[in-house]
Amino acid sequence: MATVDIEQLGRAQEDALALTAAAIQIDQARAEGGSSLTAALDRNLQLWVGIKTLMQRPDNPMPQSIRDNLIQLSQFVTQKTFEVSNGVTDEILDSLIAVNLQISEGLLENKPA
Repeated sequence: MATVDIEQLGRAQEDALALTAAAIQIDQARAEGGSSLTAALDRNLQLWVGIKTLMQRPDNPMPQSIRDNLIQLSQFVTQKTFEVSNGVTDEILDSLIAVNLQISEGLLENKPA
């Protein structure tokens, strides 16, 4: 796997990298299960709690509609993560991975050149 120099990345790229890394970690931990999967899901949940917290800050310069969408996605990720306690399914893991990758892609497409 290639290494990335975090210091050379912009904010959008850093966020995209974090979301992609969390998605990859969930996917890799899927086969291992147990504590590996729990750790991957916890890391992803922490990432999304952080996103929600940032979106709720009154001084956040993002348009309100984008902030609202990210808050809703955070709530979706939280709900899906807690559904795992009823049993891990590929559908739940796939949806968490897809959300991360789609938001990551959006961040990279909209980054300033």
